[in-house]
Amino acid sequence: MRLIVIAPRGKMGLLITRLAHADPRFELVAGIGPKGRAYIGRDLGVVAGLGEGIGVSISDDLASVIDGCDAIIDFSIRETSMQVLKLAVEHKKALVCGTTGFNAEERAAFAKAAEVIPVMLAANTSKLVNCMNKLLEICAKTLADEADIEIIEMHDRDKLDAPSGTSKEMGHLLAEAMGKEIGDLAVYGREGSGVRKPGSIGYHSVRAGSTPSSHIVIFGCAGERLEIAHHSYNWECFARGALSCALFLEGKKPGSYSVKDVLGM
Repeated sequence: MRLIVIAPRGKMGLLITRLAHADPRFELVAGIGPKGRAYIGRDLGVVAGLGEGIGVSISDDLASVIDGCDAIIDFSIRETSMQVLKLAVEHKKALVCGTTGFNAEERAAFAKAAEVIPVMLAANTSKLVNCMNKLLEICAKTLADEADIEIIEMHDRDKLDAPSGTSKEMGHLLAEAMGKEIGDLAVYGREGSGVRKPGSIGYHSVRAGSTPSSHIVIFGCAGERLEIAHHSYNWECFARGALSCALFLEGKKPGSYSVKDVLGM
């Protein structure tokens, strides 16, 4: 698979570049960075710390190189991702996007793009997180209105959005499993006095140091508590998952796919 990596200097882009270079199933054809950065025009291998040049340059113009790829992996920022989506549709290229924080209109643009290209908008590309989501669905359906549900998520101090895209996805999944809408259930943090609102789903966001990612979902019942948790030690699991997602999209018809599809869940 001929691959373009967006934001190859980012924490995810670096790992994706390194892992793709070491995997014979991939051929890196370009890295795309923001305009004005000092590393534009330099060798992708050098910039990504591979220890050698690989004969592939970093560009600030996706349109000029996009026809040379089979798929694009994008973990950047909302504004960049929307530009990438537009070009992916115009040139009919498969897209895996791990950027989070999109609003409803932007998410609708991804759904529209799925009419033209295979696209995967994945808040979390970890295989274990998606296994966790399956467990959450089972518990929510089983416990329904019996449990008090709380979501605690922890990330590094530089993460832009809160709650995280993964925890939002978990909330939507939990609400759907209970036959409800998350907008009617979500409570973001707490202060003051008063008892817990029955049937609500609480969100709590922690930002500290270099914490890669932790998500803990609590089901509190009378006399007992169940916790389902995922903790990443670094970002490699997400990078490996993103590459698996890209391979999955190869040869697929236009459509909106998920990591669950990759795992056959």
